[in-house]
Order: sequence, then structure tokens, then C-alpha cells
Amino acid sequence: MSFGLLVKKFISFFFEPIGIVITLLLLGLYFLYTKRVYRAKKFFFGTILSLLFFSYPPFANFLVSGLENQYPKCEYRDEIKYIHVLGNGHTTDKSQPISSQITNDGTKRVLEGVILHRNIPDSKIIFTGFAGRTDTPNAIMNAKLAFALGVDENSTIVNPQPEDTREEAKFTKTVVGEKPFVLVTSASHMPRAMMLFESLGMHPVAAPTAFYKDDDISWLKAPSAHAFLFQHLQCMSMSAFFMQRLKQFFHKLYVVRFLEVDKVEKLT
Repeated sequence: MSFGLLVKKFISFFFEPIGIVITLLLLGLYFLYTKRVYRAKKFFFGTILSLLFFSYPPFANFLVSGLENQYPKCEYRDEIKYIHVLGNGHTTDKSQPISSQITNDGTKRVLEGVILHRNIPDSKIIFTGFAGRTDTPNAIMNAKLAFALGVDENSTIVNPQPEDTREEAKFTKTVVGEKPFVLVTSASHMPRAMMLFESLGMHPVAAPTAFYKDDDISWLKAPSAHAFLFQHLQCMSMSAFFMQRLKQFFHKLYVVRFLEVDKVEKLT
């Protein structure tokens, strides 16, 4: 794992529910240690409140719906010849079948990619993703699952190098250029992925999968550990999305100011 990716993960940790809860708790313990009990109580109260808030299922559902409702399910298009399945997580525990070694989101991404491949004649599936903390790249693990589902090896392109979505996008651009292609990823991750790919001048067709929203959820739900974990995963996507938006804003601002300075220098 590169140093840049570690820094990105460290910063994003403080925007995630678990990071917020732990930070508030540590600050409370610090103020208690320094005998500033009143402040410590405030932070302990904030810890409990945020824990309940992030564990409340209807709020988690509201949060994810805003992300997942942006792109509908993909319709098959014969003129598209490439299907890019973005990487996710996995384990290499050989006591488990390949379907269990890949995360739930990852399995659904591969499954959606295979379904699209079978409905789009002469299409190829692109798998990307690095090894993470394991000894086998995620791209290879996803390809193995696709092979087990009957996909021909010659119908796949596997790149085990990309460590994040931007690197995945850069690789796929070398394959598809500016031609349209299908982009498969989790529904909550799709807005950020589309933004990244389009920023490189590419023309992805969204194929979201692994939806978590529930249109029939009741507001009379008790906080749960499952909802907290679910909200943690969604906040990761949201924080990455807004950070990318911020990067694009400052990039545009820099380009505009640079052009203005360049014009002034030419006039003088």
C-alpha cells in the first residue's frame, strides 16, 4: 500500500462514524485525565449521542438513499463492448469457497458484470484492484469468481496494479479511450466513480449494484450495530465523494487564476 493511500485513509477516518465516536471518546478521557470534568462530561455525552445517532437505521437509510437514487439500473446496450468491474475487498482464506472470499459488495459487482457480459455480445470484462493486505490482487480474485461462473478467460482483461478508483479509471482509459463502456460498482460508490471517470474525459454508462436502501423501512427502529456498520460504509463513500468535489473545485480555481495571470503577463 502506497504512502499516499495511507494518508488518504488516515484523513478519511476522522470523517467516518467510528472515527468521530473514537475521537470524541479520547477527548473526553483527556479532559477527565486533566481534571476538567465539565468538559469531559460534554464529550462523553457527545460520544453516546453520536453512537446512538449513527446506529439509528432510518437515518442510515436516508443517507444512503441520497447516493443510491442517482443512477438507475443498467439497460443492455449492444454497441458497448467493455464492462469495467471496480475492485472491492477480499480474503485469501483457502478454507472458504471463492464466493465467500470476496466481500458481499465485491461478489455483487462481479455477478452484475457477468450478467451484463452474457447479455452484451462479444463484450469483455475489465477487472482491476490491488492485493491490499493479502498476497493475491483483488482483480485476480474477482476474475476467478467470473471464471467459476462460466466466463471465458479470453473475455477478460485483468490489471492487479490500481490501488484506488482514480488509478482504475486511468488504466481503463488506455483500453477504451473515449468510447462508451459499462461501469459496475456499488450503488453508493457510483456517484464518485462516475465523477472520477468523467473528469478524465471518459464516457461511462452506470451499472449500479449492491443497493442497501430500503423504501419500506419504519422510523420506529431501535439503534443497532448493523446500522452503525452500514452507516460507516456509506460515510466512507460520502466523504470520498465530497473530497473529490473539493479537489475538483480547487483545481478549477487554480486553472482559472493561472490563465488570468498568463493573460495579464502577455498584455504587459
